[in-house]
Amino acid sequence: MITTTDERDAAVPPRAAWPEPPPRTEAGDVLTDVVVATFRLNARLIEAARDLAAEGELTAAHWQVLGGILDEPRTVAAIGRRMGLTRQAVLRIANLLVERKLGEYRPNPDHRRAKLLACTETGYWAIRRIALVQHPWADRIAARVGADELRNMLTVIRNLLAALEANQQSPVEPRAPEQSRERLSRTARARCDARVAD
Repeated sequence: MITTTDERDAAVPPRAAWPEPPPRTEAGDVLTDVVVATFRLNARLIEAARDLAAEGELTAAHWQVLGGILDEPRTVAAIGRRMGLTRQAVLRIANLLVERKLGEYRPNPDHRRAKLLACTETGYWAIRRIALVQHPWADRIAARVGADELRNMLTVIRNLLAALEANQQSPVEPRAPEQSRERLSRTARARCDARVAD
């Protein structure tokens, strides 16, 4: 069901009736800062990846998917898991890579229907052209941060990924409708009841 803008506006209770969020711990505050910094970092890395990938006449997304099969052919689902992408996104890019002769589908001895995507010589050549500029770029950035700092950061990122992946359910804890309604003021509840009655 699609909600119109008017319906969304009508569903907003008065600000005085808004429930207070629970306080965060110190670690929760730090994690929030990490998330915001990661958003900024992600934007800059995507920007750099776009410029670097252009050296091999690829997009950043093409480079990312090819990066998932440089060592061995993989299924679309396996590439998605390895690179943190959805199966649908990988499939769309994989088909474009095959169309451009940068990748090719091969039979999968373990699964008849799930073919393996493999990098072609054209794909490896594109990656080599990117490496010619990516290696000096990585060295420049790494020199400003330091190998030890980067190793520590990598450990923290892996720990955070493990924590997030171990907690796969929605970050929003489900509440019973009655509990949600109890958090609203009497005025807001009355408005909810009036809308339900309509």
